[in-house]
Amino acid sequence: MKYSGLFFYMATAMNYNLSLAAPSLLAKQPGPQPVIDIVGVPTIDGVVCLPDFFPLQDFDPVVPKSVEKYDIPQFDESGYIGPSEVIDDDVKELLNSLSIEDKVGQMVQVPMWEIIGCDGLINMTYVNEMVVKYRVGSVLDSPSNNAGRWNLNSPQRFANFTNTIQRVASTMGSKIPIVFGIDSVRGANFVKGATIFPAPVNTAATFNPTNAYNAGRVGAKDTRSVGVHWTFGPLADINLQKQWSRNFENFGEDPYLIGEMVHATIKGTQGNYKKDRTRIASCFKHFIGYSVPYNGIDQEPRYIPFNHLLEYHIPQFQKAIDAGSATGMEAYSALNGQDTISSNLVLKVLLREQMKFNGMLLSDFNEINSAYLKHKAAFNQSDAIHRTFTQTSLDMSMSANPFSFVETLLDLVKAGSINVSRIDESVGRILQLKKDLGIFESPYSDLSLIDTVGSAQDVELSRNTARESIILLKNDNDVLPLSKEEKILFVGASFNSTRYITGAWNVKMQGPNDYDTDAVYAGYSDTILKGVESITGKTANWIEGYTITGDMIKGYNSIVREARKADKIVFCFGERPGTETYANIETLKMAEDQYNIARRVAEETSTPIILLLTQNRPFSLGELSNLADGIVNANLPGAYGGLPVAEALFGVFSPNGRQPYTYPKLDYQSPVTYFTPIWNEYDPEFAFGQGMGYNNITYSNITVSSDELRPGKPITVSVTAYNNGKMPQLEPALMFTTQKIRAEYAPEKYRLRSFDKKSIAPGASHTFTFNLTAEEMMFYNINNERVLSGGPVDITINAFNKNSVIKSIYLHEA
Repeated sequence: MKYSGLFFYMATAMNYNLSLAAPSLLAKQPGPQPVIDIVGVPTIDGVVCLPDFFPLQDFDPVVPKSVEKYDIPQFDESGYIGPSEVIDDDVKELLNSLSIEDKVGQMVQVPMWEIIGCDGLINMTYVNEMVVKYRVGSVLDSPSNNAGRWNLNSPQRFANFTNTIQRVASTMGSKIPIVFGIDSVRGANFVKGATIFPAPVNTAATFNPTNAYNAGRVGAKDTRSVGVHWTFGPLADINLQKQWSRNFENFGEDPYLIGEMVHATIKGTQGNYKKDRTRIASCFKHFIGYSVPYNGIDQEPRYIPFNHLLEYHIPQFQKAIDAGSATGMEAYSALNGQDTISSNLVLKVLLREQMKFNGMLLSDFNEINSAYLKHKAAFNQSDAIHRTFTQTSLDMSMSANPFSFVETLLDLVKAGSINVSRIDESVGRILQLKKDLGIFESPYSDLSLIDTVGSAQDVELSRNTARESIILLKNDNDVLPLSKEEKILFVGASFNSTRYITGAWNVKMQGPNDYDTDAVYAGYSDTILKGVESITGKTANWIEGYTITGDMIKGYNSIVREARKADKIVFCFGERPGTETYANIETLKMAEDQYNIARRVAEETSTPIILLLTQNRPFSLGELSNLADGIVNANLPGAYGGLPVAEALFGVFSPNGRQPYTYPKLDYQSPVTYFTPIWNEYDPEFAFGQGMGYNNITYSNITVSSDELRPGKPITVSVTAYNNGKMPQLEPALMFTTQKIRAEYAPEKYRLRSFDKKSIAPGASHTFTFNLTAEEMMFYNINNERVLSGGPVDITINAFNKNSVIKSIYLHEA
């Protein structure tokens, strides 16, 4: 049953006694709910018509204006802007005025799919119970990701949902507005028309943190336009297990690279979020070690020596904290046998006491319940909640059964099992977050931002990131770039699909389904096919040939025949969008039909072969790596990635991306990273940092300000890059170190210490200058102590590339 309008508000008001002396944060009542006109659901004689087939959700006919350009207020973003250790006086005043029921309700997050019915309307009875009885403090997800009538909500419709819920929360129950959270991990990917950026792994491949900032900045604006204040990102996990389904959501396999990208993302997302109401709160995740499941399967246990945890996993999370991330999220499952959700060592000693995180800490979805339902690390819900809130510093539960959580936690507090002071600690941080985001004074969506959603200036930022992310890995006999005059045969499903080159967290968590297809984007997208045709001015010669999973379909048997007629053939290898357990795989090997058809073309024709990879994971190329003349790794370039990929293929610009992770040859190399011990095998298909352009870039010898590196005495490292080609080249210079000998501890083959990226005109040069400190060479020993060990060190610019240069120095301990 649903209530609406005046009757609903009168009914709920009678169930709650309003305070006559509201605390200062609640003293100012919010204005009227904004009125936003939208097209409603279809009806017959006034009766709402449900979809004939529920997986085939309706298309929202409403679109934003998507103005060409826009200006938004600018605020000073310099310095640390983030959570402080002490909450404000007015937050304390509000906290002290609340009942224990008010407080506990703030500590739970309700899924949006519980609120939105299949008719596309809000279940007001549920909202009434959520706000008035349970005093819920937060709501997560979009109205269409897991349920609802519409397959993708326009910003107008989305804003109506959040505004309606907010109106109830601001005037009923505890009268504390809701903080809405969502996975805007690559722009506002759950909002129709919003600019969907390339996957984070692409952003990492650019080796340009400005691209991370831009994705965060645009994503924050578009997310705030629909009344959502908080994103569950960026992911600061490290890409150490290449079979893992979530590698595309991260910034590669190097701690330094990830840290730089995470820092830039948070600055772009949050900015001066305490003043700027076009920004939202960031949430670093997943703390900690989530990305190394021992068998490659999502949410499986991790076993990580603690000194390795400190060396390779922690630094990028520390960068997130130093950047001012307002919130954080703990990791699924168990680390070294202990459930993370109940770990005092991880969630209190390490995160709060040692790393000095003062922000609000959220659980991953349903993890408190998983402790007893799945992991058998607690006897029941009460035991799981008790362990979490007596042993850790968790503040909020993202829960599948939120009302049960509230009831159980209340029982524990009233029984004296959990101290009220512990509840106040968490609720204080939650209320401070809401104040910092301006939710008390302005709980509704900003209608002025809706018109900017899908703006051309945002689209160009997305395309620029995609352009910088494309990695040229092989180019024998200068098979690339392609010429407009050549007859090119393109093969593969991903060539003519936006959803396949964008991946998951795109329209829906798992990406658009087979019923949505590309139509769900409503034109806010492109494909590689469209990009090719816009460049060549001709209809592309394309055979689908095999499905996105690599199995032969109609046209497969004509590929060899058509290849004989072509000057070159481009095989597009993709992957079905997916993430988390849904996208688990057992091997990096592709479907046999893909290997077979490429092999047949190599054996039965003389046509040069180019492989175009648009995948989440680095699937094994096998013999195709040798058979191909050219290989381009575009990863997942996003909803506007089609044109940039086509531009790279046809030489509109020279590729400049670099591998942000090691691309293995076979499954056994899935956990291997470039910083493996110096004596260990490192023989991947493609190495971390590998990549080239269409120009011949050469480097001078490295010069250093001193051949001796000592603590407290940094040195300067310089090298000059020359563009000997005919095109402008955006050139990334990566500086690595290799300690040749290290007492008792095998040195790593390489460690990335710094990088920079500059545009170099044809015939010109640029001198890159880096600083190197002895302190960077410190490492964690088996006693978890950070130590320095002297010895000879090689500095390498652009390791793993043909134009790399090396300089030797000596590291001293004092």
